[in-house]
Amino acid sequence: MLFPIKHENMTARRWPLVTLGLILVNFAVFLCTHHAMEDQEDPLLSVKAHVLVLAATHPELMVPPEVQPLVTDFQRYYPADWAEMQNPNNEANESEDTQIESADNLQQLQVEMDSLGTEYSKLAAASITERFAFIPAHPKLIAYISSTFLHGGWLHLIFNMWFLWLAGFVLEDVWGRPLYLAFYLMAGIAATQLHAWASPGSLGASFGASGAVAGLMGAFLVRFPKLKIRLVWLFDFGLFGFWPLWVRAYWLLPLWAGMEIYYGGAAGQGDGVAHWAHVGGFMFGALGALGVRRSGLERKANKTIEDKISWTTDLEIHQASDLIENNKLEDAAVILNKYLAEKPDALGAWNMLRAIHWRRNEIPACREVASKLCVLNTEARMYGAAWLDYEEFLNLGGDKMPPAIWLELCRVPEERNDFKRALSEYEKLALAYPATRQGLMAQLGAARILLTRLDRPDEALRLYQVASASAVPHLDLEPDIEAGIQEAKTALSHRASMVT
Repeated sequence: MLFPIKHENMTARRWPLVTLGLILVNFAVFLCTHHAMEDQEDPLLSVKAHVLVLAATHPELMVPPEVQPLVTDFQRYYPADWAEMQNPNNEANESEDTQIESADNLQQLQVEMDSLGTEYSKLAAASITERFAFIPAHPKLIAYISSTFLHGGWLHLIFNMWFLWLAGFVLEDVWGRPLYLAFYLMAGIAATQLHAWASPGSLGASFGASGAVAGLMGAFLVRFPKLKIRLVWLFDFGLFGFWPLWVRAYWLLPLWAGMEIYYGGAAGQGDGVAHWAHVGGFMFGALGALGVRRSGLERKANKTIEDKISWTTDLEIHQASDLIENNKLEDAAVILNKYLAEKPDALGAWNMLRAIHWRRNEIPACREVASKLCVLNTEARMYGAAWLDYEEFLNLGGDKMPPAIWLELCRVPEERNDFKRALSEYEKLALAYPATRQGLMAQLGAARILLTRLDRPDEALRLYQVASASAVPHLDLEPDIEAGIQEAKTALSHRASMVT
């Protein structure tokens, strides 16, 4: 299956404390409950089955009040199964430990039923699943929240927490912590409620954070529809295929929601997955995100975040921000330039300075700041932001970047499968810096794309041969160059044989 590993916007203005807190709470709850849930499951299921078989095959027995709701609900919501259990030839009954049920002594059978009632009462009272998971036939208010923090296994937990991280921290960054936390909890409640409507009377317990996480995915679609998500193949035997595959959110997330709707209708509860909870969470998330945007809550939350960030930054940044708001751009630029002379790596100050130059139509200065931001973001490995800065640098008339930075930028379009753009960037770098190691590396990058991605082995061979003859020291690269030459020659030979 396809599995997301990251998206383009993997940065935030401050630590996503709520998202990290939710992940830690889920892990803590899992560690405290998982083994107990496993130990409690089989004995309780065994007692339930024993009670139902005994009540179905011996209707003359008095059912204890402790298990009367269980029997009544099963008769009401599973009439076909109940009728099958009443069938004396039912093989399922024979598979149960029903030696006493086959006895003729009703008094002995009643003793057994009473004993099962007492045992069921004790097991149910101690059961984490019975108390805190969500059971549609017996909904509890606390279960709407508590069920979202229970998980049935490590994979169940890890997958949910990974999706929570990918979608959650960017939403927390734009919505603020209180609104984001409230939205997450409400998404879990909405998902649970739709599951209850889709499976009324179900006695099966449902739990997990997937409904709430689906709400975040729906909100992510509305808030970042064009953001690209990187996927890898996850095979059944646990291996990953790490070739680049980028898909925009507006393609991937609706496709996932559509599959959940299909499986919810086709499988029902047969596969043990609460598909309609996922659908309910996703729908709530998408509609809720629209409401948050149109209500102005997002704008207010952003302003609050910016105010807090300003108060926690240096005084100069706060002063410059106030001056910009009052259109005193010259004074703000003076403060920012002095600040950057002392702290040249301050991304926020550079962004503010770029905005000032743009508003004053100072194109060369704006281009210089875009170049500086591109360098800083690349050095910080924030390649998505660096690429946007590079695009702005080019649009403002920029030409060449420092070779080491430029080489890192060339890999961005290649990872996004934009091979023609990557080839163009590699070629420009190699032409601009022919006597540097970065220029040689760019030449090899261009050759690799021509050979493996664009099926142009003749051009690739030429570049590999030029690289082999380069005066730039490249002893460590020689094996790769020779391998490229041989692969290009093989491809040309194969093409020639196909023609003849």
